[in-house]
Amino acid sequence: MGVITAPARRPRRVKKPGRLIAEIICVVIAGMVAFPVYWMVLSAFKPTGQIQSDNPRPWTLTPTLEHFERVLSGEGFALFFLNSVIVAVVVVALSLLLSFLSAVALTRFNFKGRTVLLVMVLVAQMVPVEALTIPLFFLMRSVGDVAPAFGTNHLGSLILVHLAFSLPFAIWMLRGFVAAVPQELEEASKIDGASRMRFTWQILFPLVAPGLVAISVLAFIHAWNDFLFAKTFIISNTENQTLPLAILVFFKPEDTDWGAVMAGSTLMTIPVLVFFILVQRRLVSVMGGAVKG
Repeated sequence: MGVITAPARRPRRVKKPGRLIAEIICVVIAGMVAFPVYWMVLSAFKPTGQIQSDNPRPWTLTPTLEHFERVLSGEGFALFFLNSVIVAVVVVALSLLLSFLSAVALTRFNFKGRTVLLVMVLVAQMVPVEALTIPLFFLMRSVGDVAPAFGTNHLGSLILVHLAFSLPFAIWMLRGFVAAVPQELEEASKIDGASRMRFTWQILFPLVAPGLVAISVLAFIHAWNDFLFAKTFIISNTENQTLPLAILVFFKPEDTDWGAVMAGSTLMTIPVLVFFILVQRRLVSVMGGAVKG
């Protein structure tokens, strides 16, 4: 009988010191980023006495929902939430549509002034938001004389401003995705009888879906968390205020309600997390399908 020998064990893989250090640095950075979020959620559940304590602790044994009840029972919170949803959803939808069509035009068509437009798109990203806030306020006030729905104190003004700041980056980003699609693919589709419109929406659009998903995340977060524009353009019409302004009522000169502020901030974070999780799944499935194809 032959002797049965045990299979040789594979040598244990030892991590290189450089890689180990990089992983430790990544864990430390992740902890630094996550700790403020943890403290926000913790403070939302802490009793008021523990929040105002001179010796704060990173835990609580007596969680409470009183801060959430105070925020949710506040006047107009549901309306402010709906306003934020309307602004964010409309901005995302228009950003995806306009940026995709603009990227296709700047990549697939040769026309006079294309280079100038590309430079203008790039320069538009370099201008600080604070430098344009006051000019945009006067512009929106003038627009309101012609189209009241897009003037100050209306959600239309927020949608236009967010769209103006989202489009330059979205166009520049999508331009790379559109340019990565081979020109031969479009020529092959023409040979098969597909029109330019059909190629754009049925072939090109799915191929640049990962870029569209990334743009939707950035546009949603920017519009949802905005405070500067909401405070600037929604002056007196409280019915059109958004969630960041709803949380502002808990800030008082002498006695800020930090529990309500943290509870409101936690509630504001939930839709962003849900949206990101849903979009992330779509992004992974699209990229996986592209690799398999």
